[in-house]
Amino acid sequence: MRNSERVVFVTGGAGYVGSALIPKLLEQGFRIKVLDLYMFGDDALSSVADHGNLFQIKGDIRDQALLRQHLPGCTDLIHLACISNDPCFEMDPTLSKSINYDAFRPLVTISKECGISRFIYASTSSVYGVSEAENVTEEHPLLPITDYNKYKGLCEPILFEMDSPEFTTVAIRPATVCGYAPRQRLDLTVNILTNHAINTGKIKVFGGEQMRPNIHIQDMVDLYLLLLNLPAGKIAGKVFNAGFENFRVKDLAAMVKSVIEQRFPGTNLEIETVPSEDIRSYRICSEKIRRELGFLPKRSIEDAVNDLIDAFQSGKLPDSMNDARYFNIKKMQENQRQTAGAPR
Repeated sequence: MRNSERVVFVTGGAGYVGSALIPKLLEQGFRIKVLDLYMFGDDALSSVADHGNLFQIKGDIRDQALLRQHLPGCTDLIHLACISNDPCFEMDPTLSKSINYDAFRPLVTISKECGISRFIYASTSSVYGVSEAENVTEEHPLLPITDYNKYKGLCEPILFEMDSPEFTTVAIRPATVCGYAPRQRLDLTVNILTNHAINTGKIKVFGGEQMRPNIHIQDMVDLYLLLLNLPAGKIAGKVFNAGFENFRVKDLAAMVKSVIEQRFPGTNLEIETVPSEDIRSYRICSEKIRRELGFLPKRSIEDAVNDLIDAFQSGKLPDSMNDARYFNIKKMQENQRQTAGAPR
């Protein structure tokens, strides 16, 4: 089937990864339906908002009637929508569980009933929790230390039990994503470090010894495009780690410092280390995805830092230290306050 004949339904398509993915899907000729709450603003897809092959739906993935209305006629589904990261999940655990976990089985069931032929699920590599293993493969036990990690992992077997010749399922466990996107997040490790370095002249490191796997956002985009086009037999019922480089947080800080000092000769950035309650520390091995799918990331941490510097310099990220839209937890707290203060 040609791309122009396929309709890809993307949940959470106005989020960080989605805002980079949707324009590329349109470039490749796919028709797209985006379902999103647009919690972080309506402009994430402004560059393609008028594209004839993009249909945006402001709605909730828990709304089963809405799903049954819009899923028929779609051929593929990429599930990105979730309450993302531990602090956001813990802010309202009942709400978060209802979106990240309770809504998942109905979404998969309705997708299958409505004729979706390929379901791609964005899980997370943080399902491994804390691990000292040198190579954390897909067979490593899932040892989540937070409810966010736990429920992301619990969705995987639900998806795979519905796999069939007519309904191809695959789950990706991405590393921490970094780099620039139209709906920017500045609450992810490399992005945090770069934002502080550029805008305060100091890099603040929380902890530092924790290991973090990373992947450039454009490599994630390339991966989703690949998963849409690979033969079903290569991916059906499988889970893949997706990362590039495993580094300690303090090593990431040193990389950010190096890139910025090279870009701006004469700069001498200070690295400040402060205690952290975030004990998550893990490496992931992405050999399986390279071996079985031929996927190898093309971009580095340094590329992500340079992309962010370019975005800061071109004015794409104004008020980046304070504006709540760049920080998931701040924006959710702001929305909660506004909702609480709204007239009833």
